[in-house]
Amino acid sequence: MSRKQLDRFVQRLKASPSGAVFNPWWEVDRENDIGRIAPIIRRQQLRAYVQERLGRAKLVVIGEALGYRGGHFSGIPMTSERLLLGRSKKVQVKPNAFFSDIKPHRTSKPKKCADGFSEPTATIVWGTFLRLGLKPDQFVLWNAFPWHSFDSRRGMLSNRMPNKSEQAAGLPVLKAFLELFPCDRVVALGKIAAAQLEGLNVNAHCIRHPASGGAKLFRQQITVLVHRARD
Repeated sequence: MSRKQLDRFVQRLKASPSGAVFNPWWEVDRENDIGRIAPIIRRQQLRAYVQERLGRAKLVVIGEALGYRGGHFSGIPMTSERLLLGRSKKVQVKPNAFFSDIKPHRTSKPKKCADGFSEPTATIVWGTFLRLGLKPDQFVLWNAFPWHSFDSRRGMLSNRMPNKSEQAAGLPVLKAFLELFPCDRVVALGKIAAAQLEGLNVNAHCIRHPASGGAKLFRQQITVLVHRARD
């Protein structure tokens, strides 16, 4: 893939829905970002993350929507700043596991969270895959709704389920992402991701999302899928 093709994919992300939706690659979170450079950093990190996995990823994992503790500030789905910076106490992962051609940076103000934001889903997903022996470039993470849908009453540092019209707006981006990674094994985390993939006629394995008490079942189900792939 050429740099122009990858840039075109990232450009697609610019067309996010209006309303209580934050676009981390093209918008500034004025209350929580380090400054105007934040979306530029997140675009660079997303490009580097995707580029690192093109032609290498064997497993595509699709979540539901970007979270404020994860991709909102890292620019990478299901990946927190704390993981990106190698500061997680639960997951032993080096910063170059995400990409190797640029240095990772946080984009949230340090006063918000000294070691960077940590997201439970990101911690569980990355920790599980690494314990199963997968190399970081063997799996790639994305979301059916690629942007961050937040609760307007609670502000940017909140999450909510994207509504039907928002989910529909995310379909072209999801389709474009899957065209970048034509893998045989696509995994949907939760019902929203499964429904979106079904709408694109993608045959995906639907497993429990690790959030809201689903961590144990997620680990059991993904372990079975990874072991089958190795047989």
